[in-house]
Amino acid sequence: MAVWLTLVIGGGFLIYIPEIPILEQTARNIFFHVPMWMAMFAMFATSCTYSIRYLNSPNPQFDIKAESAARVGMIFGLCGLLTGSLWARFTWGTWWTFAEPKMNLAALAMMIYVAYFVLRSAFDDEDKRAKIAAVYNIFAVTTIPFLLYVVPRQLTSLHPGADGNPAFSEITAAELRFILYPAMLGFIALAFWVYDIMHRYQTVRYHINPEQDS
Repeated sequence: MAVWLTLVIGGGFLIYIPEIPILEQTARNIFFHVPMWMAMFAMFATSCTYSIRYLNSPNPQFDIKAESAARVGMIFGLCGLLTGSLWARFTWGTWWTFAEPKMNLAALAMMIYVAYFVLRSAFDDEDKRAKIAAVYNIFAVTTIPFLLYVVPRQLTSLHPGADGNPAFSEITAAELRFILYPAMLGFIALAFWVYDIMHRYQTVRYHINPEQDS
């Protein structure tokens, strides 16, 4: 995986890319920005899966796995916001704009998951915390497609495909796809590797002091 990501990152900076109106060389950020969101989606979906499994069979390990995946998803979501903000600075001239709904809705999605961790910290009872967190987690993951895809498509946006910006299909020319798709796979694999470490850490922490597993 390390070799894979090294090649992806190196290729992202070194390969030739076509001249794309407005984006120009900043289009290279697509190799990092989009894979961050893909990794986040993978982690939140994993977290939701374990929350459902916990509700079907209250095994503390399922709750630990759900929380661990949500934590890693948050990390990649924040990286997605940071790379998006960096892209905005060089293409729109500002680090953040409230005129761009997709940025603001992405931030809202992150806040929904912040609330997930705040909710977990509000309960001392292990079973109650796990059950309520699992229900909330299922709700939270269902908001992600709407906040990041469905709703922004209904609004005026500065993102690709609107207001003169090239559409995603135009950005991902053949040259870019040779890096973009491997980058998606690489960062998703990285997310699962980090998740495995996080899960093992949380499991050890739980066995040391189960009452503080939040």
